[in-house]
Amino acid sequence: MTNAQWFLLVGGLLLAMGLTTSTLKRLPVTSAIIYLVVGMVVGPTVLNLFHFNPLRESALLEVLTEAAVLISLYAAGIKMPVPVSMARWRTPVLLAFVSMTVTVGLVAAFAHYLLGLPLGAAVLLGAIVAPTDPVLATDVQVRHPGDRDRLRFTLTCEAGMNDGSAFPFVMLGMGLLGLHELGELGMRWVLVDVLWATLAAIAIGVACGAALAHGVVRLRSGSRTHDLMDDFLGLGLIGVVYGLSVLASAWGFLAVFFAAVALRQVEHRLIGARPDEQDRLQTDVEGAQALPGAFLRERRPTVSDGSLVFKEHLERLSEVVLILLIGGTLFLDSWSWRAVSLALFLFVVARPASVLLGLLGTRAPLRVRALAGWFGVRGIGSLYYLMYAIEHGIPRELALELIHMTLIVVTLSILFHGISVKPLMDRFWRERSDLASP
Repeated sequence: MTNAQWFLLVGGLLLAMGLTTSTLKRLPVTSAIIYLVVGMVVGPTVLNLFHFNPLRESALLEVLTEAAVLISLYAAGIKMPVPVSMARWRTPVLLAFVSMTVTVGLVAAFAHYLLGLPLGAAVLLGAIVAPTDPVLATDVQVRHPGDRDRLRFTLTCEAGMNDGSAFPFVMLGMGLLGLHELGELGMRWVLVDVLWATLAAIAIGVACGAALAHGVVRLRSGSRTHDLMDDFLGLGLIGVVYGLSVLASAWGFLAVFFAAVALRQVEHRLIGARPDEQDRLQTDVEGAQALPGAFLRERRPTVSDGSLVFKEHLERLSEVVLILLIGGTLFLDSWSWRAVSLALFLFVVARPASVLLGLLGTRAPLRVRALAGWFGVRGIGSLYYLMYAIEHGIPRELALELIHMTLIVVTLSILFHGISVKPLMDRFWRERSDLASP
């Protein structure tokens, strides 16, 4: 496709989605499925108007997916309820670290013993497909900063953290392939890639987010009105935190999420906002679209609230482009039994089992565990890890195998989860309402 044809395709799709928003909300499927179908129709599957080659364009795709995940992590972080509570955060922390580790192990075992991949490649594949996605899972995530639903909070918080907690296993897989230094008995991996990179990321994120919150509140509380560009401040925080994390060999995804969490928490503590006030003002806010109006007029402005709308628009735009590209990678013969069996094992066995094991001993309701076990959406984060591994030198044949399997996993996740999310969430809410009725 020429540049003009790409502009026509993307522009026409955006116009169609923008003009039919109300209709799309009533459809039983997510918008991601529509983007995927369009990509498959214009791609090699049907019309063959274009073919996107992930191996040839791995550097470009790494940058695009990296930016999309960072923006999505920031948006997820600033929607976390205030204040942070260990009782509330225990479940997503267990999912992001314990359940994700179990998922990596189960997928690696499946890929090694049943699909015949080398151990290092199997671990790398497990790390690529294990983390849930903050970009494509918007229908099961926190809708706005005042949304206190337990299931949506759990899935959003998990996705915010496990995009960083998966990185040590990416490095472990690459180390087993001889592409990364693990140290004697793996001690360098444990000390640097697991402990240092994780703790340093959280520290950098919290420190930068809190520092920006203090500075902004001080500027806005002066005697004169001090105009600030919240969108730029949000993007600037992402850039600074991610850059510092890379320089410090820390996990930047984890740092950006915690920077956004710290920014919102500290801002609202400094201006004295009460949780009940946030809920009252934001109950009907969908995707933060109402924030610039009634909400911001009733409260002092904050960077976290003011930058949310812009970040969510960027997130949606990146979703359109990247899913179109995914559709444009697939051929009819892409649907091999190896890739499909891996996806089914991940969705039906590995994810539910890891959630049940990770949440043993917690008080999470059975319905929340069941839905969390199903809605482990895979997407843009997995593509980033894959491109990262390719750019760091995995062999070409292995790269092609991992591309093939990852793309089918992501595609089937878009289809399966996109078809089931609205019916299952509607049923979940109806049952909740029935239990709450006198």
